[in-house]
Amino acid sequence: CRQWPCGNTGLTRGYFLEHNEAKYTERRERVYTFLRIPKELEKLMTFGFFLCVDAFLYVFTLLPLRVLLAVLRLLTLPCCGFSGSRLLQPAQVCDVLKGLIMVLCFSMMHYVDYSMIYHQIRGQSVIKLYIIYNMLEVADRLFSSFGQDILDALYWTATEPKERKRDSIGVIPHFFMAVFYVFLHAILIMVQASTLNVAFNSHNKSLLTIMMSNNFVEIKGSVFKKFEKNNLFQMSNSDIKERFTSYVLLLIVCLRNMEQFAWKPDHLWVLFPDVFMVVTSEVAVDFIKHAFITKFNDITADVYSEYRASLAFDLLSSRQKNACTDYSDSVARRMGFIPLPLAVLLIRVVMSSIKVQGALSYTCVFLFYLGLVTLKVLNSIVLLGKSCVYVKRANMEDKLFERPSTTPSSSGKNPNKADQATSRPSTPPPEPEQPAPSLSKEEECEVQGASDLKHRTPKKDLLEIDRFTICGNRID
Repeated sequence: CRQWPCGNTGLTRGYFLEHNEAKYTERRERVYTFLRIPKELEKLMTFGFFLCVDAFLYVFTLLPLRVLLAVLRLLTLPCCGFSGSRLLQPAQVCDVLKGLIMVLCFSMMHYVDYSMIYHQIRGQSVIKLYIIYNMLEVADRLFSSFGQDILDALYWTATEPKERKRDSIGVIPHFFMAVFYVFLHAILIMVQASTLNVAFNSHNKSLLTIMMSNNFVEIKGSVFKKFEKNNLFQMSNSDIKERFTSYVLLLIVCLRNMEQFAWKPDHLWVLFPDVFMVVTSEVAVDFIKHAFITKFNDITADVYSEYRASLAFDLLSSRQKNACTDYSDSVARRMGFIPLPLAVLLIRVVMSSIKVQGALSYTCVFLFYLGLVTLKVLNSIVLLGKSCVYVKRANMEDKLFERPSTTPSSSGKNPNKADQATSRPSTPPPEPEQPAPSLSKEEECEVQGASDLKHRTPKKDLLEIDRFTICGNRID
C-alpha cells in the first residue's frame, strides 16, 4: 500500500481542474461557439434571403423595363442609323431572351390545370405523398444544378462574337432547351406547392407532420459527416435558397386557399398555425444542423462572417460597370437559386387567383408595380450599403478593385483565351486569386471536378466556388 498513493473516498474526493486548464477552457469555448452559431447563422441567412429577394424582384420590376428598352432600340434603329457591329448589346440580348422565355413559359403554363394536379395528389395515400415529396426535393436540386448551365449556354451562344469559330448547335436549339427547362421546373415547383397545399388541407394534419419531420432527417444525414469550410459554405448557400423557396411556396399555398374561401380574412388565421409550424421547423433544423456541424469539425462561428463577406463581394462585383455577369445569374450560380421558373409559377397563380377587371383594378395593379419597383430599389440600396461594410471588414477591397485590371478587351477584335473558352453571356475576367491565369472559368471548374474525383484537397478561396446546389455534403 505504501507503493501506491491511496485516493480519497467518494465523499471527500476533490477536483483540481486547474491542472488541465487548456482542456477545460477549450470545452467552455466550444459551448460558447455552439450558443453563438444560431445568431451568426441567422445573420447570414437574413443577408442571403434579401439577396434572393433582390434577384427575384428583378424579374418583375427591372427586367420588363430592360426588355422594353431593347425593343425600342430595335424599332428606332432604322431612324437612328446602324452603327457598330451589333444590333443589340450583349446584356440587351440576354434581357430579350429572358423576356421571351418568360412569355412562352407563361403561355404554356395556361394549359396546365392546377386544380387537376391538386386533386390527383389529394387522392394519394399519405405514404405515397411522403415519397413524392422527397422525390420532388431531389428533382428540384437536380434541375437547379443543371438549369443555370442551360441558361448560360444560351446567353453565350447568342452573344458570342461573330468572328470566332463557332462550335455550338445554334441559338434556336439552345433557346428551346431553355424554354423546355424553365417550363418543366415551373411544373415541378407547382407540384411541390400542390403537395404542401394538400398537407395544409388534410383533416388530421398527419401528412404535414410527416413532411415537417422529414426536415429533421436532414440532420442525421449531415451532422456526422466531415465538413471543410468550403463545404459548409456550399451547405449554407443551399439552405438560404431552400428557405426562400419555402416562403414562396407558402405564399402560393395561402393565395390558393384564400381564393377558395373568397378572400375571407378569418381563413388567414386558420392557415397561420400551419405556416408557423413550417417556418419554425425550417429555422430549427438549420440551427441544430449548423451548430453540430461546426462543433464536430472544429469550425468557429466567425466563419459565417466570411461567408457573408463573400456574398457581399459578389454583389459589389456585379454592380461594377465592367461586370462580367448579371446579378441574378451570379446569385443563381452561388446559391442554386434560379428565379425564372419560380417567377413564372407565381405569375400564373396570382393571375388565376386575382381577377383584374375595370379601370380601378388596372390602376391598383400599376400602383402595386410601382410599389414593387420601390421595394426593389430600396432593398438594393440597403444591400449595397451592407455589402460595402462587410467587404471592408473582411479586408477584401483590394480583390474588388483588382478585378477590372484583368478584364479582357471588350472590343472583340483580339480575344484572349479566357474569352474563347468561357460560357458566360459577356467576356468575364478570371476569378480573384486565380492560380492559373491561362485557364478559363469553365476549364477551372473541370479541373476542380477532376481533382475532387482524385481525392485531392483543393485549397480554394470562397470566391472561386460557384456550384452550390447539390454539393453540400461532399467530403473533400
